[in-house]
Amino acid sequence: MNMKFVLIFSFFLIFSFFNLNTSAKQNNNSEENSEYENVLIKKFPIALQCWTYRKFSFMETVDKADELGIKILQAYPGQKLNYDGTGEFNVGMSDEEKKMVKDKLDDLGISIRLFGVAGFSDEESARELFQFVKDIGISILVIEPEYHWFRLVDKLANEFQIKVAIHNHPTPSRHWHPGITYYYIKDLSSRVGICGDTGHWTRSGIVATDALKLMKGRIFDIHLKDLNEFGNKDAYDVPFGSGKTNIRNILAELSLQNYRGTLTIEHEREEDSMNPEVPIREGLKYISKITYYNDYEELIGNWNGVFHKGGWNQYGPGYFELDKKTGVLTSSGGMGLMWYSKKMYDNFVLDLEYKCHAPNTNSGIFIRVPEFVISNQYIYESFEVQIYDADTLTKHGTGAVYDAEPAKLFTAKPTGEWNHYRITFNDDLIKIELNGQLINEWSAEPRGKIGSFSDEGYIGLQNHDSHAKVSYRNIFVKEID
Repeated sequence: MNMKFVLIFSFFLIFSFFNLNTSAKQNNNSEENSEYENVLIKKFPIALQCWTYRKFSFMETVDKADELGIKILQAYPGQKLNYDGTGEFNVGMSDEEKKMVKDKLDDLGISIRLFGVAGFSDEESARELFQFVKDIGISILVIEPEYHWFRLVDKLANEFQIKVAIHNHPTPSRHWHPGITYYYIKDLSSRVGICGDTGHWTRSGIVATDALKLMKGRIFDIHLKDLNEFGNKDAYDVPFGSGKTNIRNILAELSLQNYRGTLTIEHEREEDSMNPEVPIREGLKYISKITYYNDYEELIGNWNGVFHKGGWNQYGPGYFELDKKTGVLTSSGGMGLMWYSKKMYDNFVLDLEYKCHAPNTNSGIFIRVPEFVISNQYIYESFEVQIYDADTLTKHGTGAVYDAEPAKLFTAKPTGEWNHYRITFNDDLIKIELNGQLINEWSAEPRGKIGSFSDEGYIGLQNHDSHAKVSYRNIFVKEID
């Protein structure tokens, strides 16, 4: 492919995938009335790009990361290795140096997950780079290859079983625009994706969430930065949440995508290079503040980006089908119960979303199921938080503790829309919130069909019948001390 065609096609992609106009620039930092306003932010693993401590050695950087409480690193080629400034973290490290690094990381419980931004000049040097990454135990190689190297990159990624993430620097660098990178990787294997730099997108006048939408499913890492200006190549890094990059919207989009990669902190402002801890700590506090699912455990497992039902058992007829890409469970048939058998919970907050596929859909969430489910006895020994919009504000309607205590408000959304349940069981008190409103609060006691209940138990989802399906997603639980 000649360069003239590349340039023409690149401009076509730019204007096809994005509307980079002044209104986008002006509205980039608006968090109100946006599509992300009600998105619940998930918790992402935090990594440190060692370039943040480019004035220090790699060994010193490891200590700095440990002090910040960060346990994942992205190393970069050429950083001085030892405390005394000798050696380099790079291809060509000796076996003794590699062992020294491994021992240091093991002592502090830190891992190197990524390496970059790295480069190569031919297939031989590319192979040396991939072999080095594999020897160190790194799982993602971050590069900015020339366009004609993509087929080789894909080949080596699969040969060495290492993911490759294409990084972007600001315009006019090779991969400044996500539309260009998308064109080159869209037909490659799933081992080739991106390391999206939110700061460089911001400098180039690209709204980061637009880039993330385009690259959905191909995002392996995020260089998370917030800048003081949008669309200015000279903009500089500021603590997360205080600039024009709109960190909350970025994390909301990643939450919607069920992103499983790292948020890699790379603070590049030269004035902070000797002491970047202050803006980093301030930024981490902001991330923690806006993260809804802090201290929660997700009950639908995920391995390497694929959801699974490990730990869940099914009792009775019917089943729940799992979409392995989205983590959405959808009922089929019944009456049965899918219950999480890994752990019994006493005091907890259960947070999940559900959607009814037809009017009069009937389902429910069982809490404190007292023992392994081998019969229908659980129905009489645990509480069911009901889903059934046909009987509003009754003991059998949505938000009721079934057959015991009706909801006080009806706040369910129409059929086909997602609803957000937050169920708290603390000692004997059950609190039920639906779509942000408290609709039921009850001191539990034997009542109606419930003859007795336990101080702890399992969590279960009901598949009621074959007439109307119900879906669940984002199932999280947080234990209460």
